[in-house]
Amino acid sequence: MKLYFSPGSCSLSPHIALREAGLDFELIRVDTKTHKYADGQDYYKINELGYVPALQIENGEVFREGATLIQYIADLVPESGLAPKNGTIERYRLQEWLSFLSTEIHKGSIPLFYGAGNYIDIAKTKLLNHFKWIDKQLANQQFLMGSQFTVADGYLFALTGWVKADWMVSVYNLDADLTDLKNLAAWHRRVISRPTVQESMKAEGLLF
Repeated sequence: MKLYFSPGSCSLSPHIALREAGLDFELIRVDTKTHKYADGQDYYKINELGYVPALQIENGEVFREGATLIQYIADLVPESGLAPKNGTIERYRLQEWLSFLSTEIHKGSIPLFYGAGNYIDIAKTKLLNHFKWIDKQLANQQFLMGSQFTVADGYLFALTGWVKADWMVSVYNLDADLTDLKNLAAWHRRVISRPTVQESMKAEGLLF
């Protein structure tokens, strides 16, 4: 398999999932401004939409949406516990988390990259409210789904790293401060201490 990624982006999520699952894969870095690889090849030939991540599997097919491809990774190695079994209530709960993270946290962060004026203030307020809700869910559990680390935690970890808190180093330092969210801080310490997360961050140049 080949994972097309950009350091510190949402592609960190499947990167972590691949390492958690113990799968063999090749990392291919994409410049998201030029949409080219280091050797100058055109990334649009893999993903016409131009963004990361993309996962090319053995038969040549490509998955282009993060919430889909991390579930694919999890289902390749069900004993990893990265996702509950298909068709169970727990699996639908996982999908609920992935939908929330994709629409409310991931897309909700975009205005902080590109917005202006009052639009940024509105987006920041919504984003912080959603993080506060996540903090509340983590009050009595280790991970988003309870005691088991899943692909949802990997996804949230990638997104959390875009904003600010005194308990982490931010990738993009967006103007939303999570410092006071103590449950989220404790969760972040648990996740970043995982060997697979450390390995993924080092491979992307995010840890030295």
